[in-house]
Amino acid sequence: MIAFSGSPIDRADNLRCDPAALAGLMDWRARLLRLDGLMPALDEHGGLLWGTLADCPPEAELVFLGLLDGRPCFAPVPMHGADGPAYAQPQVWQAMQTLSPADLAIYGGARSLVDWHARHRFCARCGGGTSLVKGGWQRDCDGCGAQHFPRTDPVTIMLVEHADRLLLGRQPRFPPRMFSALAGFVEPGETIEEAVAREVLEEAGVRVRRVRYLSSQPWPFPSQLMIGCHAIAQDDALTIDTTELEEARWFTRAELLEARAAGPEGTGDLIFPRSFAIAHHLVTWWLDR
Repeated sequence: MIAFSGSPIDRADNLRCDPAALAGLMDWRARLLRLDGLMPALDEHGGLLWGTLADCPPEAELVFLGLLDGRPCFAPVPMHGADGPAYAQPQVWQAMQTLSPADLAIYGGARSLVDWHARHRFCARCGGGTSLVKGGWQRDCDGCGAQHFPRTDPVTIMLVEHADRLLLGRQPRFPPRMFSALAGFVEPGETIEEAVAREVLEEAGVRVRRVRYLSSQPWPFPSQLMIGCHAIAQDDALTIDTTELEEARWFTRAELLEARAAGPEGTGDLIFPRSFAIAHHLVTWWLDR
């Protein structure tokens, strides 16, 4: 299963627009996802820690996550949103490697949502304060009445193939020897296919064709949808944009198979993409197809 997918929570959209129904859920039955800011609190078994609504101050903003085993679940909005990239937060990487798939999906969805609220307390139209409505799936401006909704930013992440080799790159922030699929945000007015072609050309100087979708992954840092694709390169000449990539290389099937078999330490000058990243699943699909 792709990390952060497969949440067991019923989002119960029908309850979000019913203030009376939501209020009726906020009693002793309700579960509160315990967070330390944006970090998950863990129980003695290494799973998500759940409490009750009594565990948060009365003035706290609460987001309705949905129903889990019939019980309403909420998460508190922290005072501050994310103040740095995920790779600079060791607790995040630990959670991704220790939480069960279901817990990781619950945490990822909750994190994206409460982080958005923490960073959108003021209206983008008039600058006035905003209030949480619809159980946390909307904020309304207290002044001009503008409605604001949680956003998800689409990002293409692509396998580029040429002569039975894959093009992988590494950014300066990556751990040594770690390579991954090229990726970039979809810009306004682009299709997914156009974004793939543009990003590969900009970052590596390679023109591609036959772009096709493979799979996707929610990535809550802060709130992205990674759109996995595959494309065929017209040639293998590289012109690397060093403002985006520290290095990019073509890897043979044998090199990738060897790195995957070597596990977390990798082999030679290549560490296979981590299992919680969609790049891991994309490269695995290519190797095993």
